[in-house]
Amino acid sequence: MTDLSQYLPILIFLVIALGLSAVIVFLPMGVAHLTGAAKPNADKLSEYECGFPAFEDPRSQFDVRFYLVAILFIVFDLEAAFLFPWAISLDVTRWAGWGTMMVFLGELAIGLAYAWKKGALDWE
Repeated sequence: MTDLSQYLPILIFLVIALGLSAVIVFLPMGVAHLTGAAKPNADKLSEYECGFPAFEDPRSQFDVRFYLVAILFIVFDLEAAFLFPWAISLDVTRWAGWGTMMVFLGELAIGLAYAWKKGALDWE
């Protein structure tokens, strides 16, 4: 036979965790219902994007420049994400790490200059 009394602390922990998670989930829903935030009206049910009502068919195509700007944003956002670990580990990588990052930044600068020259950053 197994002594089940050793599992009592785990059971108590699970009951407390489930109770707290239920409170965290259902308490805001109850407060919203009591304060009237859950009462729908035409303004709450209307579709909007960027703070103003939609004025076109939602299945319309976006201009390709939107995608170009989005891709450029992702590329330069990732560049910033690479700079933080590089700066932290620069004392370990020394000149090899510094040179490698300068090559990387140079390639990104060439790419930015190319996109700028092609007019990918011009918005009308």
